[in-house]
Amino acid sequence: MANKINWNNGWKFSKEDKDMTIGSIINQGTWEDVTIPHTWNGIDGQDGGNDYYRGTCLYVKQLKKSELSEYEDVYLEFEGANSSADVYINGEKVGHHDGGYSTWRVKITENLKEENEITVAVDNAPNDYVYPQRADFTFYGGLYRNVSILCVPKARFDLDYFGSQAVKVTPIVEGSTANVEVETFLTGCSENEILTYTISDGESIIVEQTCKADQTTTNFTIENVHLWNGRKDPFLYTLNVTLSNENGVLDTRSIRFGCRTFKIDPDKGFFLNGESYPLRGVSRHQDRPEIGNALLPEHHEEDIDFIYELGATTIRLAHYQHDQYFYDLCDEKGFVLWAEIPYISEHLPKGRENTISQMKELIVQNYNHPSIFVWGLSNEITMAGASDADLIENHRILNDLAHEMDKTRLTTIAVVSMCPMEDEYVRIPDTVSYNHYFGWYGGDTSMNGPWMDEFHKKYPNQPIGMSEYGCEALNWHTSNPEQGDYTEEYQAYYHEELIKQLFTRPYIWATHVWNMYDFAADARAEGGENGMNHKGLMTFDRKYKKDAFFAYKAWLSDEPFVHIAGKRYVDRVEEVTKVTVYSNLPEVELFANGTSLGKQTSENHFFYFDVPNIGITRLEARAGECSDKSGIRKVEVFNEDYRMKETGDVLNWFEITTPDGYFSINDTLGAIMANPAGMEFFKGLMKDALASNDMMADMDLTQNAGMMQMLSGFTVKRMLSMLGTMGSDKKITKEDMLKMNAALNQIKR
Repeated sequence: MANKINWNNGWKFSKEDKDMTIGSIINQGTWEDVTIPHTWNGIDGQDGGNDYYRGTCLYVKQLKKSELSEYEDVYLEFEGANSSADVYINGEKVGHHDGGYSTWRVKITENLKEENEITVAVDNAPNDYVYPQRADFTFYGGLYRNVSILCVPKARFDLDYFGSQAVKVTPIVEGSTANVEVETFLTGCSENEILTYTISDGESIIVEQTCKADQTTTNFTIENVHLWNGRKDPFLYTLNVTLSNENGVLDTRSIRFGCRTFKIDPDKGFFLNGESYPLRGVSRHQDRPEIGNALLPEHHEEDIDFIYELGATTIRLAHYQHDQYFYDLCDEKGFVLWAEIPYISEHLPKGRENTISQMKELIVQNYNHPSIFVWGLSNEITMAGASDADLIENHRILNDLAHEMDKTRLTTIAVVSMCPMEDEYVRIPDTVSYNHYFGWYGGDTSMNGPWMDEFHKKYPNQPIGMSEYGCEALNWHTSNPEQGDYTEEYQAYYHEELIKQLFTRPYIWATHVWNMYDFAADARAEGGENGMNHKGLMTFDRKYKKDAFFAYKAWLSDEPFVHIAGKRYVDRVEEVTKVTVYSNLPEVELFANGTSLGKQTSENHFFYFDVPNIGITRLEARAGECSDKSGIRKVEVFNEDYRMKETGDVLNWFEITTPDGYFSINDTLGAIMANPAGMEFFKGLMKDALASNDMMADMDLTQNAGMMQMLSGFTVKRMLSMLGTMGSDKKITKEDMLKMNAALNQIKR
């Protein structure tokens, strides 16, 4: 019978080059003992500088034939090797895979000797044909998910079927009945093998059937079907399929599935099982401090529990295929998922086959998860424009492929903000969502809702959503939050405004906050901590829920609570300070040193109190049976620990000269570009910054209205800190910025 052996322990790891042609390499150079999951970028991929190691590293382990259970064939299974990998047995190459986020297998039967040295060369070096290559997150190299040995008989479920379980379950609900089609993918079978199917509802077997193995498609009927109904009731059936012959069981599969219907109405939004079910949620990057993407089950469990606490109904799993265990958890918790491939930021003319293979693996490996409702084709792929004929054709191929492989789900794309809504590629998928950051990257918060209204009016039959929106916050604080200050208070204000605009427009088919958790992006140099994107509602280590987390919980969660915002902002200089309280209960009362400051009601769950700031004030908020406590302290001078401090090779505010009547790098690009000399400065700046990027080197950004609208709100200093995320490899030093500032100091306003 087939047997799966966990093979995570006992590996050795090296970054050194080895001579693979001489057979054994274990005695060459030095090796480090590691356990899978593992990444080599857990530190350098999170510290900034865009200089983390991207190259080939080696994993090696010994395998004795005699240690394996009885078998006719042996496979190695890798659940994630980023981003390309070659497998060697005793120096002979036996397998290759491109794509860092899916499961893949290598048959090694014919290559095994009694003593074997298994080497896996994993490579995350830049190239021009495997996605992703440019994106705002770290591409951690390594064997960062489970490795297993599969010992199997000749007759078995097909292990070469795109790394999947080789069983495809398609439930179609009609009234109170579900018609369930099951397709199996087998290999090595003869007329002697049979398939036995059972479907259970958790208490008893409700369907049972046996047929010949050559009958690979079978249909079942479930009467009085129990629906998978999102968070309300995420009910799962279990299908067990056994392949056997006269000698006994050969191979088995156990598949959980759910029965549900859905539609996306361009006017009324998402419907689950015939009822309106607003999709309001978050996006998730999976990485963690020091371990990167090399997660353990408890990390996935913690992540989903926090998202569940938030009250979210949907998760966008960005920007790649996530761990199967996390999809399983989403099935159990009742989340509606957007699953996508890492076709992102930069269209690669040589990358079409990789988009196709990654899409096939995504769909086949995840087809049976009832939590998945849409397949994402790409993210912000038109950074260099949407007129590329090859890019458009690539999207049509992926869209057709997804519909051919899965006739039960829809397709979508995440469109970069500056892409005109009229562009041809926006019309390709079934649904579309935009990544808008009005109020953080240019513009202001009030622009978000009206933009959605404009799209909906212009294209009333195309469902429109918001796939990304957010702003960054660290442990900086102020009573006068401003766009770009990286304070927790501005992030809270921003999300309050976006919630009021997005959640009150029912036609928006889904909204996904960017992001649930802070995550590593080694190219970033923002907010006073390099190498990180701080847009999370929670910190990178999952230890702290930022105030914006509770703004969403107030709108989305049914669990009664009250939360006083600003707990990390204790020292305040003003005589009267504003204190914000979030609750999903209708009335809140705030007490200062035991004295009531009054009761408030709020339809939007946000409560604002003016609090006298005298000495030390103990605050308590009460709502129903819930309470929360905090405190503030009157100080005469602003606490500089609350003000953002730039670190590394960047300028602090006091080093920048700002002569009256002249520009500086503290001025916005919009103001500078309105001046003819300032426009020439900007063109020269961008030409130099993007010279090393083949995709963008010849671009004239001034001809891209959307890009210019976004950039116009940035100061030069802030834009320089983000060049890495715009595709620039240029290192901007403090001396460079001082020279730019001196040049701007010569241009009159």
